[in-house]
Amino acid sequence: MSAAPVLALRGVSKRFGAVQALTDVELEIHASEVVALVGDNGAGKSTLVKTIAGVHPIDNGVIEWDGLPVTVSRPHDAQNLGIATVYQDLALCDNIDVVGNLFLGRELRRRGILDEVEMERRARELLDTLSIRIPSVRIPIASLSGGQRQTVAIARSMLGEPRLVILDEPTAALGVEQTAQVLDLVERLRERGHAVLLISHSMADVKAVADRVAVLRLGRNNGFFDVGDTSQEDIISAITGATDNAVTRRAARTAEGRQ
Repeated sequence: MSAAPVLALRGVSKRFGAVQALTDVELEIHASEVVALVGDNGAGKSTLVKTIAGVHPIDNGVIEWDGLPVTVSRPHDAQNLGIATVYQDLALCDNIDVVGNLFLGRELRRRGILDEVEMERRARELLDTLSIRIPSVRIPIASLSGGQRQTVAIARSMLGEPRLVILDEPTAALGVEQTAQVLDLVERLRERGHAVLLISHSMADVKAVADRVAVLRLGRNNGFFDVGDTSQEDIISAITGATDNAVTRRAARTAEGRQ
């Protein structure tokens, strides 16, 4: 890829007291690309996401946007650049309808009064553009399935026309059909030219939609992989830090059985 990445981390480090959470982390994400960020619990994935989102300012290193150094010291800085983050808890209000959730905190007004008609029109337009199927934009969020809730949360992040969308475990605790809905939406984000950083524990999801995989282990980079050229066993070995584990042993037994 010749063009400058939308986002690049250069030697980023972060410490919390005596705990070194991130050490010299490198990462690049280009437009129209899905990069999966994977690693075991405690690998530093959440901390890394929060440094990009401006929740935890970095201690050392450089964050680049379109090839130029930028300062991201608060969430507002990230939003102004064009970074949208959808956290695992979704931050949706169950008792408010879809329109209300989409425009929560950024309501449209006309002559000082909420413009419900225009918000509903824009909500329908946005959901149609992303091919998101829900029964109605006027039903409470509590009435939607887990997959539908996740897609609404992602749609809300698109209102600001971000260039980078960060999805934190978007398919966690979802069923097969609901997971497919979310992964289809990730594909559409890439088709629309967005850069996507996908945090996931599911190798199936990673293999399904990611172009590249970045592995974190103990707060450091432990490998970058092109999904099309890499086996699941290689990625798991990088995550665990071991070349011998249950997955690789099973693969070896399968290979031996074919001989």
